[in-house]
Amino acid sequence: MTKKKSDSQLVSNRRASFSYEILETFETGIVLQGTEVKSLKEHHGSLQEAYIKIAGGELWLVGCTIPPYKYGNIHNHLERRERKLLMHKREITRLKAALQEKGLTLIPLGIYLKQGIIKVKIALGKGKKLHDKRATIKERDQARQMQRAKKEHQ
Repeated sequence: MTKKKSDSQLVSNRRASFSYEILETFETGIVLQGTEVKSLKEHHGSLQEAYIKIAGGELWLVGCTIPPYKYGNIHNHLERRERKLLMHKREITRLKAALQEKGLTLIPLGIYLKQGIIKVKIALGKGKKLHDKRATIKERDQARQMQRAKKEHQ
């Protein structure tokens, strides 16, 4: 009998680490409707255009796409609604203070399941310039070439 992994990635934002320099990460809860949970558990959803805003002392996930559950009925959810993120008040005020700094933004990195509860991993990040992105691509290509050379040499 194999033990089931308790943490599983449901949706990820792969472009985030390429477009942003990640400074700090946080774990938040999220307020979802029933059919959204079912749709996410089938790994449907996208964080490509998503971002996080602070309004009224609360965190909101904006632009996240969770398609309607295919076996849902008339009570299915809206695909692109704003979803509230759950975080302690003192953490939100700390993030708000950090966002006052020029160039910092909050971005969602992924949605995952942790002990049966859906969580969102968010990050405080700084946008990369074009030359930084080129350097990232160059480093990735060099690492890939080294792996190929190592594999051929063996």
